Amino acid sequence: MTWTSSMSSGYSSLEEEESEEFFFTARTSFFRRPPGKTRAAPQDVQKEREPHVYLSKEEVKEKIQSYNSSVTDKLKMTLNANGIYTGFIKVQMELYRPITVQSSQSQGRCAHSNNETAFYLPEGCVNTLHISSTNTVREVIEALLKKFFVADNPAKFALYKRCHKEDQVYTCKLSDREHPLYLRLVAGPRTEMLSFVLREHETGEVMWEAFSIPELQNFLRILDKEENEQLQILKKRYAAYRDKLEEALGGVWKPG
Repeated sequence: MTWTSSMSSGYSSLEEEESEEFFFTARTSFFRRPPGKTRAAPQDVQKEREPHVYLSKEEVKEKIQSYNSSVTDKLKMTLNANGIYTGFIKVQMELYRPITVQSSQSQGRCAHSNNETAFYLPEGCVNTLHISSTNTVREVIEALLKKFFVADNPAKFALYKRCHKEDQVYTCKLSDREHPLYLRLVAGPRTEMLSFVLREHETGEVMWEAFSIPELQNFLRILDKEENEQLQILKKRYAAYRDKLEEALGGVWKPG
């Protein structure tokens, strides 16, 4: 399984050791984001899971030929002699809470390492994975988290498929045993017909008991930092108001 992580285009292999990933620190609270930067919760319509249609080897071959003839970004599928085919899927990261990330130096150490930091992933982050028809949803989620060095439990996340129909956006949560590349093949290469989205399982109130102690400690550190930042902003704002009021009062009470 190979990998690309970007907010535009590009491709890199999961095996490449020197690839760099960029994260944005949690400068705003995970309770509330500042005005103008709010990420609204998706208002997609939940769609019932469609029945799986099995394709014969000949049908798979025909589908791949048709798929490749419609591809515009060179991300084509390849059919192997054993009947397994490989190709690319793009996954949009719609994560509304910080993720806990381990530094590359702490890989392989205790999961409760001090080298863990909470980050917000940047908005619009889209990742391209090179997978095979045998890879399951669960394997795709684990690959995404592993590439980002995410220490959070993969069970906290779910992969959804999203499609557009009659000016309506439909989503459906995929089961762990489904095969994303098969869904991509059947739908064709157009992302309007089908796209994949990674989300947290919970969309409502935060389930604090689902987080580990290091994660909660990271959240507290974020809150302390944000509290200090907000206090400094308020002090500067009121100091500016005070200066203006004193200036105005000085003009009104001028002697003579």
